[in-house]
Amino acid sequence: MATLSTVKSNKSGGKSSQDESESQNFSDYRSIFNELDVKGAGKVSFSDFEETLKRWGHPFSDKPDLIKKIFDAFDSNKDNVIDFEDLKRYLETTDEQILKGFKKIDLDKDGKLDKSDFAHYLEKNLQLNPSDSNVDLVFKQIDVRNDGYVTYDEFRSFLLMMPRLNGSRIRTVFHHITHDLDVSSDGDVTLIDQFLNGVGYFLAGGLAGVISRTCTAPFDRVKVFLIARTDLESTVLHSKREIAKKVNEMGPASSPEEARLRKEAIETELKRVSDHKKTIRSPIIQAARTLWKQGGFRAFYVGNGLNVLKVFPESAMKFGSFEATKRFLSRIEGVSDTTQLSKGATYVAGGIGGVSGQIAVYPIDTLKFRLQCSNIESPLKGNALLIQTAKDLYREGGLRIFYRGLFVGVSGIFPYAALDLGTFSSIKKWLIKRESTKTGIKEEDIRLPNLTVLMLGAMSGSFGATVVYPVNLLRTRLQAQGTYAHPYHYDGFYDVLKKTVAKEGYPGLFKGLVPNLAKVAPAVSISYFIYENLKVLFKLDNTVR
Repeated sequence: MATLSTVKSNKSGGKSSQDESESQNFSDYRSIFNELDVKGAGKVSFSDFEETLKRWGHPFSDKPDLIKKIFDAFDSNKDNVIDFEDLKRYLETTDEQILKGFKKIDLDKDGKLDKSDFAHYLEKNLQLNPSDSNVDLVFKQIDVRNDGYVTYDEFRSFLLMMPRLNGSRIRTVFHHITHDLDVSSDGDVTLIDQFLNGVGYFLAGGLAGVISRTCTAPFDRVKVFLIARTDLESTVLHSKREIAKKVNEMGPASSPEEARLRKEAIETELKRVSDHKKTIRSPIIQAARTLWKQGGFRAFYVGNGLNVLKVFPESAMKFGSFEATKRFLSRIEGVSDTTQLSKGATYVAGGIGGVSGQIAVYPIDTLKFRLQCSNIESPLKGNALLIQTAKDLYREGGLRIFYRGLFVGVSGIFPYAALDLGTFSSIKKWLIKRESTKTGIKEEDIRLPNLTVLMLGAMSGSFGATVVYPVNLLRTRLQAQGTYAHPYHYDGFYDVLKKTVAKEGYPGLFKGLVPNLAKVAPAVSISYFIYENLKVLFKLDNTVR
């Protein structure tokens, strides 16, 4: 907020001493009011207030509900306008609160706040358990001069127009600016919270997800190949059925010579199918080799268009439902703010958000799997194959068939979330304790490197994904049943489970797990790298400067 910073600097003569800040007479109040009073009417309406905050580049300028909270805090007599007395009364109280907060955060009392001061305050005073990347993000927003520390002037300038939700402006800033990584049970990486941080962050997070999924699409393609094919037996079975079907369609031979030629052609085709089966080596290598033979480089990207298409609606539905559920549960628990929700309620809200997101894009997932399990050697390619697959699917069972296996798909979300969160917290605490023992530094002062936190997130996500992988495998087979790659048919969850175990044993429930987990590490790296660079490109880190 450059205008507020300028007003503050003019008033303090460019000095940032905490003592001078304590003794100041708030002579800049009139300057601030004049900035807000865009019409010179001696009073500020909500539209005037909102317009000025947008002009200042306030980080919440695209969040009318939060701006209204700030406006209401100024409007002490509730007459829907802010006059100078309202502003003066608010700023006197706010300045006192901000100064107390600054002193509390400034551990060494040197009049400057560094990242360790913020990290300690966020974790110990606000119980937010922030990652290094979160601390960096908040700190960069406040450190306008970009000199590695925050003076009282910078601190005051940033927080003066922030809503004090749940008794803390810093908490408000943290919850609406920070982001984190989320590894789904399918190994896809998204950036949680970006949807709630505004259009720019949502777009950056979505594009990061699109690029990450595109770069790791071959892993997903091999995974689906292995899930659908039972050691290529399904392909052999389907090929033999296709040959028999063609023979029946031809009718009886018109002469002994034609019968002989037909027999030779059938034997040649059956030999080709059998030879293909005999070349099986490592399942993953064979899968990649088969895909390459069938369609070259493009074969590894069949269905990727649908995969990236679902990134934005899935994120919107997931996090929109998450927030709505938190607000609903807040009323049930009788708390005034969603940040006060119990861990159990937050977990339930996260699970409901995940379920909502999956339901929203489930038909796209079904169509993607059907497309990936179609015959790549078909004369239809690209959009023509996609449209034909959708038509065939609809003809087979209407809209209902697009949701086949939905119950199985959503049943793994809650246990996955619990395993992911529990593993992350446990390993992080262990790493902090180990580092504290090794260095002699207090545990509360240990900050894990960004890369460590990122890989820890990938590790915990991978562990959860491994445990619930059988659920995802069975869901995929239900969605892909009756296709070229998976010609089998099932009556439901228990039927697909029984037939999978009977044919392939319990290890068959984990087919495709290796390529699924192999994409997590590069997906994390690519998502984070793209997201951070897009924030710079979109100038999202400079919204308050």
